Amino acid sequence: MTGLDRARVQAVLFDVDGTLAETDEEYLRRLVRLARPLRFLFGRAGEARVLRRWMMASEGMASFLLTVPDRLGVDEPLAALTDRLAGWRGLGRPGTFHAVQGVPEMLPRLARRLPLAVVSSRDRRGTLAFLDQWNLEPHFAAIITALSAPRIKPHPAPVYAAAKALGVAPERCLMVGDTRADILAGRRAGAQTAGVLCGFGEREELEACGADVILESTAEVASLLGG
Repeated sequence: MTGLDRARVQAVLFDVDGTLAETDEEYLRRLVRLARPLRFLFGRAGEARVLRRWMMASEGMASFLLTVPDRLGVDEPLAALTDRLAGWRGLGRPGTFHAVQGVPEMLPRLARRLPLAVVSSRDRRGTLAFLDQWNLEPHFAAIITALSAPRIKPHPAPVYAAAKALGVAPERCLMVGDTRADILAGRRAGAQTAGVLCGFGEREELEACGADVILESTAEVASLLGG
């Protein structure tokens, strides 16, 4: 880690899954339950730790595959279809999402001092459903989702889009996220980065990809920046 230069930070960008919302841990819990009959295959590390590593390892390929529709020019029809499917599943019903503990209380304090943006690879419907459920949307001056930029994280395009929407230079932004994709997207855009341990990422992985600072939880961001 290089250490965070707080004086440079003029805006904060947040990932959603595993950073603002607890969805990453919920996915992992479900996988662990499914894998219990095969527990003997995971050795001493245990199924939770192994599955977490597999999910992190697959993230790069998943991100790459999500950019294919955009390159083929079918991203908008595909997004409309997934949006409709999400509606059929009842996405956004009360109780669907769980916020990371302390985040709903922290964001208003931080938003009074700095402009904030969401930078997520999630679809817009799902992102807004989470924000609406917890009444968080008013705290964000920009919401960048899967189709807001030509590429998704770990490409820097979403970070550039958020910085432009906020009117802040990318190098004056702090990208906060729980995975390698978040940290790499921020670094490639010239932003500083904060890795959080309340989602998929583990300290060693976030440090290895160059996070400037590691926090136990996203709820610590306001305190990190002196407020």
